[in-house]
Amino acid sequence: MATLDNDDLKAIKGLIEETFDEKLDEKLDEKLTHLPTKDEFYTKMDEVMGELKTIREEQTVQSEHLSDHEDRIQKIVSHLDMPSDQSFVASWSFIRSTFKG
Repeated sequence: MATLDNDDLKAIKGLIEETFDEKLDEKLDEKLTHLPTKDEFYTKMDEVMGELKTIREEQTVQSEHLSDHEDRIQKIVSHLDMPSDQSFVASWSFIRSTFKG
């Protein structure tokens, strides 16, 4: 039976490393094909950030409207001499019943 010398072991080790590297590269390439390209990613992120900006602007506008509505309701409540600790639902019910009859 032949014995392996140091050069043989180095050659086997090199072959194993090369095979392992090739397989690893193949697997990585296979996995990376599912990821978007840099341009695709940045294009999608631009869309998402545009949508986020729009939502934040709408939220600001809605918040201002809510504040205006709260001010108007408070004026109506104080004009009708309603206690200020009543809930909005109770206040609205009172306002509706006052103007129905």
